[in-house]
Order: sequence, then C-alpha cells, then structure tokens
Amino acid sequence: MNKYEALKKYFGHDSFREGQEQLVDSILSGSDVLGIMPTGAGKSLCYQIPALLMDGVTIVVSPLISLMKDQVTSLIESGISAGCINSSLSQQEYRDFFYDAEHGIFKIIYAAPERLDTPDFLALAAELKISMVTVDESHCVSQWGQDFRPSYLRITEFIEKLPCRPIVSAFTATATETVRDDIIRILKLRDPFVMVTGFDRKNLYFGVVHPAGKYQTLLELLKKYPDKCGIVYCLSRKNVEEVCQRLNEDGFSATRYHAGLSPEERSSNQEDFIYDRRRIMVATNAFGMGIDKSDVRFVIHYNMPKNIESYYQEAGRAGRDGESSDCILLYSPQDVRTNQFLIDRSREENNELTPEQAELVYRQDTERLKYMTYYCTTDDCLRRFMLNYFGEKQSEGCGNCSVCNGSFELTDITLDSKKIISCVYRVHQKGRAYGKSMIADILKGNSSEKLLALGFDKLSTYGIMPDYTLRFIRSEIDFLVSKGYLIQTDDEYPVIRLSRSSAAVLKGQQTIEMRITKKLPKAEKKSTRRAEDDFYAESGLFRELRDLRSEFAKKEKVPAYIIFSDASLKDMCRKLPVDINAFYEVSGVGTRKAEKYGEQFCGLIKRYTESHPDEEKAPAGEVSYLEKQLASYRENVAVKK
Repeated sequence: MNKYEALKKYFGHDSFREGQEQLVDSILSGSDVLGIMPTGAGKSLCYQIPALLMDGVTIVVSPLISLMKDQVTSLIESGISAGCINSSLSQQEYRDFFYDAEHGIFKIIYAAPERLDTPDFLALAAELKISMVTVDESHCVSQWGQDFRPSYLRITEFIEKLPCRPIVSAFTATATETVRDDIIRILKLRDPFVMVTGFDRKNLYFGVVHPAGKYQTLLELLKKYPDKCGIVYCLSRKNVEEVCQRLNEDGFSATRYHAGLSPEERSSNQEDFIYDRRRIMVATNAFGMGIDKSDVRFVIHYNMPKNIESYYQEAGRAGRDGESSDCILLYSPQDVRTNQFLIDRSREENNELTPEQAELVYRQDTERLKYMTYYCTTDDCLRRFMLNYFGEKQSEGCGNCSVCNGSFELTDITLDSKKIISCVYRVHQKGRAYGKSMIADILKGNSSEKLLALGFDKLSTYGIMPDYTLRFIRSEIDFLVSKGYLIQTDDEYPVIRLSRSSAAVLKGQQTIEMRITKKLPKAEKKSTRRAEDDFYAESGLFRELRDLRSEFAKKEKVPAYIIFSDASLKDMCRKLPVDINAFYEVSGVGTRKAEKYGEQFCGLIKRYTESHPDEEKAPAGEVSYLEKQLASYRENVAVKK
C-alpha cells in the first residue's frame, strides 16, 4: 500500500492538503520533521499515514486524555488499530492495554508525557519496534509557548532510553519563531524538515466587539446560530457559572466546564456537548485542547484571553471541518486588569519552575498580554494582525473580519488624544505616574478619595472629557499605547508615560484616527463559499442525512462527527450518490465507512431524490434544479452585500 492508497482507504480523501504530502514524504524517507499547521489543517494525518506504512509502532505523545480518546475513537472507526494509556484507565483496561500492545495489536499508541518514564511503559517500549515518536502540541516544550508543560521536557529522556532512536516528529498549530527554535533544540530533532503551511484559517470570520453590556450582546450573537453548536469562553469560573445559568434561563441549551467541577461532572458535561445533547458549552480555557468536534460553528470569547497564541488556538476550535464559522471576542478593559492579576498570581503559585524560569515566564506573559490588548483595539485587519504576530506577513486586508467588513467606522480622535496626552503630562509634572484608570478618572472628572487626596482635581485637565464613559476613555488610551503615542510600563503595576511621539500630537503635527464600533458584525456579509455552505446546510436532504448520522452515532455511542463530518454530508448533497461506487467519491468516505454506512446513506439519498424530483441531478449538459437554486441563493447574497 502506498500513501495515496492509505489516504483514500482509511481517510476517504483523494489528495493531500497543503504541506501534508511533504511532511509524509519526509517522515517516510527517515527524516525528523517539525510541522506548524493551523488547527483543522490535518496535522494528525501527517503522522498517521506514515505510521500505517512504516514497519513498527508509532507512539504519539499527547497532552490531554480527551484528545487521546477522540483520536483513538476516530482511528478505530476508520479501521486503524490504535490504543491509548493514561490515568483514566481502570485496572482491567490497563492490563488489556499492555496485553494488546505486547501482542502487536496496535499500530499507533497515544500516551500522556507523564506515562513515558513509568517502569511499565519503559519496559513495554524496550520490547516494541518503535518506528516513530510523535510529539503533538509540541509548543508545550517551550517556556515561551503559551502552554509550557514541564513534563514535556522529559520526552527527550524517554527517546534516549530506547534501544534504537526512532524518527521524531513534532506538530503544533501556534508557534512563533522563538518557540519553533525551542522545539527543535529541546526535542533534539536531527536536521529536521520544517514545514510552516501558514496560520491562516480562511473559513473563519474574526470579530471584536466593544459592548456596553456583554450579556445582552452575547444573546444577540447567539440568535444568529439557532441550531448550531458553539463555545462561549469566559475568564473565570464565576463568569462561567453566571453566563451558563442565565443562558439556560433564557431558553438556550447550555452546559458548563471549568476546573472547579468534579471530574465526573466535567466528563459528563463534555460528553453532552460532544454528543449534541447540549448545544452551547460555556467554559474557561480548561476546555477545548484536543476536542476534535468538527461542527463547532462559533466560538465567542466573553472575556479577552491573556495572549494571542491562546486566543488563536481557542478560536480555532471553530470550523475544524473547513466549513464557515465565526470567532467573536467581546472586549472590555477590565479583562486586561483581570488577566494581569492572573499572571501575577501565577508567578507566585507556580512551584514547578525555578525562580529564574518563573520570572522568564512572567515577563513573556506580560508582553503577550500587551499584544492581545493591541489586537482588541487595533484599527488594522484582525487576520493580518494575527498573521503578522506569528511572522506571516500579509499586506492586504482579509475581507472577512469585523474591521474589513465595516463594523467599525474611522473617527478622528486627534482632539481626544491631545487631552489624554496633556493629562499624562500634567500628572508627570506633579512627579507622579499612574495607570490608565487614574488618567481616565481625571479626564472624566471623577471625585474618588484617592484622586482628591492627590490634588488631581486641581489639574487643568480635570473633567475635560465629562461626556465620555470611562470605558471609552480607557479604550482610547489603549489605542494610543498600541500606536506608540504613549507608553505603558511592564511593571507589576503598569503606569502610563509619554513617548517620543507624544509631543508631535500636542503640537498638532499628527492626525490620529481610530476605528470605533458602530454595530455588530453583519450576518449577511458572506463569501460565495459561505453562501454555498449555508445553502446546502439549510436543505431538506442535509437535515435528513444529519438525522441518519445521529441514529448511527447513538447506536454506536460515538460523537456524530466521528461518523461523518458536516463537510461530508454537504458533499453528499452536492454529489447525490445513490450507489456504493458513487459514495466512494464523497469527501471523507474511506473503505471502512463506505462498507459500514454506504447502503443506508445511498438509500436515503435515492428515496429523497425520488420524492423530490425537482432536485434530482440533471442529465449531462443540463443545469439541475438544485444548481439553479444555488445560483439564485448566491445572487441574493451578492445583492445584500
């Protein structure tokens, strides 16, 4: 069997995506590799295909139990022998795993990094012929990565204890150049083939909203997704509890996930979401890594995350099947202060790190928080901002974010900027320096006890912006900092200071324009591809196929997307296969799935087309009713633009 035959037989695809084939070829030629590919780009296939073709076993180091279980379930459903070992196994499951592994049952073994240096696993590894060790989520080895895991540092020790060094492959979705260098150095990759396919997820819409009321804005957004699954991320457990309760009171099907719940409840709630018993998951960042639910259509951040790496990874849980999905962030300046508090507390509580390591992580976390704030206040294309952050330069706007789509209007804030900079200068004249909250209070004309005690009510800039909200004044300060007209220090208690560019603003030598939210992102602004996706998703045939998929999922006790993704169901709507040979041509249909489900799905499609003759496929050379309807749908969307 060659790589193309394996790709079609097990995964149901006729061709590789960008970067996949080069990584597969490099591994098969015996080379170490590092693959940097966005979520949903098919990283796992890059090591699974070689694992099937090489003589021996591949060990995949994975950070979370949920990720392992999902991957193993999916592989078994595709006809591939795989197993996993982690702390969730019962004693009998533990014994069964070792028996099967010792008798050559598994082609791919998933293991948590903590398991690698246990005596039982080391003994097993010494007996097996290990062809490759794959490190998934490999950014965890770097102190400069957003999810540094000290246990990942022991992977190299495990590899060095093996009788024969295997190929080592590493994959991640988010890694700056510094983190990439760390991965290669720490994992001791030997002259690796490095593939960076790019971080862009073209199917995702990115939006930032500065709401007056977060919960009301959340409700307005959720009304756009009446039958869709999505995640609402909150910064704290308290927010998760409050938002989840209010959503259920308002008639939404929501559940919750955070570290304060018992393991049993977390597992139960996660399954409710994965198996579509609950439509909305409200969670902290404890939820999501390794959750391979492919039909998540929206990810809404109720609070701003602490860095762009985390945000891009969490937002990337939308649209893993390549279908159009939305990523919306509800920004408030309070989120910045809360994140800084959490960073400060983490430095004090992290006992796994040396004082030097803890200080390094603290400085990096504070710097990354600054860039996350810039993202939320930028007037630049959001996608371009993120891609530039990861070192992928993009000169043009994307046309698929809240900035490019006109949810902001360009406003001259030169006069406001002069007032703000002048206030910072007046405070500085007093021999003082304060954060943006105090500066905003002075400009607003607030009369707090501290402000009055310092005599700031006597400043000429006191109360010169009385009609502005504190939230808006702080957002303008954030903007001026992001553009370099002011400086915010990196101290434990950051303060606002003048920069070299401040004088040019005060002297009237600089015009400053800022994009200000004018409305929520427009739902009707869709690309042609998105219009086509929505058209098929709204068809009667899609709904019937989805119901049939749900029946199989319940019967086999697996998530619906393990049977077929939404993308596969939409491709069935496009191609209308009524026999097994045609069914093989559907994207995502491999040999095992064709044999297992082909007859039932083809039978449903045949019955549907017979009972809906207007939607039958047209004879060669003619345009079908369905195609005419799709063309009409596209035209209507174009008119709305």
